[in-house]
Amino acid sequence: MAQEKKLIIDDDWKEEARKEKEVLIEQEKQDSEKKAEAQSSGRSAPLPPADLSGLISMLATQSFFALGVVKTKEEEEPRKDLEMAKFNIDMLGVVEEKTKGNLTDQEASILSDTLQQLRMVYVQVSES
Repeated sequence: MAQEKKLIIDDDWKEEARKEKEVLIEQEKQDSEKKAEAQSSGRSAPLPPADLSGLISMLATQSFFALGVVKTKEEEEPRKDLEMAKFNIDMLGVVEEKTKGNLTDQEASILSDTLQQLRMVYVQVSES
């Protein structure tokens, strides 16, 4: 007589797979809710997570606008506001000073490189 092979199903595996599927469905639901909320508020995408690199980028962008390096579409010639640019650069300097020793190597590098670049552009713009 030929022996029949028995199929053994691990119930724990099935339960774990079901839980993972539920988590994925919940994540997709949350993502679609966030996307719908962003569209209703006029944004095309949800906002990125709040972190130090975002803060650095935001202050650097404001500095570049104030330096006249970046212009908007409606402006023919970018306006320079050296006082505002200096303020934003100084704010990044405060962030650097107050967070010294509490940053990852990557965060510290981003902050110092951004400050160095902004300070160089400030000197160039203010001398011209």
